[in-house]
Amino acid sequence: MKILVINCGSSSLKYQLIDMDTEAVLAKGLCERIGIAGSKLTHKVPGIEDFELETPMENHDVAVKLVFDALTDKDHGVVSSVDEINAIGHRVLHGGKEITQSTVVDQHVKDVIRSCFDLGPLHNPANLTGIEACEKIVPGKPNVAVFDTTFGMSLPEKAFYYAIPTEYYEKYGIRRYGFHGTSHTFVSGETIKFGHLDPEKAKVIVCHLGNGASISASIGGKGVDTSMGLTPLEGLIMGTRSGDIDPAVVQFLCNHEHITVDEALNVLNKKSGVLGMSGVSSDFRDVEKAAKEGNHMAAVALDAFRYRVAKYIGAYVAAMNGVDAITFTAGVGENDAYTRAFIVENYLGYLGAKIDPERNKVRGKAALISTDDSKVKIFMIPTNEELAIARDTLRLVQG
Repeated sequence: MKILVINCGSSSLKYQLIDMDTEAVLAKGLCERIGIAGSKLTHKVPGIEDFELETPMENHDVAVKLVFDALTDKDHGVVSSVDEINAIGHRVLHGGKEITQSTVVDQHVKDVIRSCFDLGPLHNPANLTGIEACEKIVPGKPNVAVFDTTFGMSLPEKAFYYAIPTEYYEKYGIRRYGFHGTSHTFVSGETIKFGHLDPEKAKVIVCHLGNGASISASIGGKGVDTSMGLTPLEGLIMGTRSGDIDPAVVQFLCNHEHITVDEALNVLNKKSGVLGMSGVSSDFRDVEKAAKEGNHMAAVALDAFRYRVAKYIGAYVAAMNGVDAITFTAGVGENDAYTRAFIVENYLGYLGAKIDPERNKVRGKAALISTDDSKVKIFMIPTNEELAIARDTLRLVQG
């Protein structure tokens, strides 16, 4: 069975076609600058030269049509017709409190996605647009929505409720949802399998560290806490997001900078994090380079990021009354051996956790990076959200 995975952003569309018999990626690509001058499709097939097409894409309908054209093209396509594609899996950011798991798309599902536009204003509208575009271009194909909030929906009440009047949860669904859920589900599951841990009782902490960053705690693969909240703004310091902050800062900024609440949140979402602290960049590699060159605030930003990660790990060890494995994943987590070692060596010694310097020199593949005598297993496992979406899609369309 072949499943197409689509991830629509406001002006982009990422895709992968996966053969589920082998879980091999047959083709993948990106449509960028949708609705903007300079639209471009980049289509990649293993073993052949990349195909690039610069052509106007006025909306996602056009982009989706170009994707199916590329997949079925006689020169760079990988299927003879769209009939060979059995289903389409879509990443959707927010399902609110009504949808708690991946589901086949029907009108009700689309209505819920639309009702959550205010919870995910940058993502949900684009996600729905992608679904409806596929329904137009290839009618009759099953579409599956895989929600980024699913992992967080298993959180106990003590973890998901905010200490505000309960009426706001009842009226607006204000609670901790958590994000990067597809990644946390995939990586926690892979940690249990790769580490030969107890599938029912394993206590796992996953550190999804990248420009967007979050940490989760799970027992037997079931989420018990996660660092992001109602939106992806809560939790860790990130590339441009502030993470945890005193809510009164918003009021203070509004009063003293004479800006609106929306403008203040724009600062916290897009101008803060390591970008705001360092004044250099939201790219951790640029900030690290500046720190090595003597930029004091760049060094402080990196220290603060790693410190916040360690604080959440410690909190989740307490929440689960122990931990069997800690796994690093995503852009920074997978590629920055120094950050992995720094966090473990400087903050996790009380757990008996030890990094093996040679094992830690790994990229691109799952690996145990702790020493044999480490009391907690430390792993680096690459995330694969597209494969996780494809697996959920396969499960649902097969019934």
